[in-house]
Amino acid sequence: MNKNLAIAAAAAVAAAYFVYSSAGGNDATPQRAVPEPGAPLAEVQLPPDLSEAAKIGKRAFDAVCADCHGDNAAGRNGMGPPLVHKIYEPSHHGDAAFLLAVRNGVRAHHWEFGSMPAQQGLTDGDVKGITRYVRELQRANGIN
Repeated sequence: MNKNLAIAAAAAVAAAYFVYSSAGGNDATPQRAVPEPGAPLAEVQLPPDLSEAAKIGKRAFDAVCADCHGDNAAGRNGMGPPLVHKIYEPSHHGDAAFLLAVRNGVRAHHWEFGSMPAQQGLTDGDVKGITRYVRELQRANGIN
């Protein structure tokens, strides 16, 4: 009988702890801050200098891509993923993937932002410059 009482007491203590900690009552547990909608999702270190092609690509990126992918491709909470991220390293998403994404759109598969629609008004040369800009940002952040 005492064994059953001890088990019940232990279960009650565990349940109380779970409820207490889930409600935020345990100050020792760090709470993860949720970024505001539209806030950057990555901290991007800028390279000391961009190539001429990347500078042109940055202008196109800022005009067409930054609304969703954020300034310096850092992503935007609730809007679009950071392109300065290991997922987009050249060995996983080659340069052609950027061109295909712009031309055809992309079905959501790595992130929960929804699918990306095809982008109008960008030439293949524009996308090549944008890709160069993103690659130079990636390299400056240790993504090769």
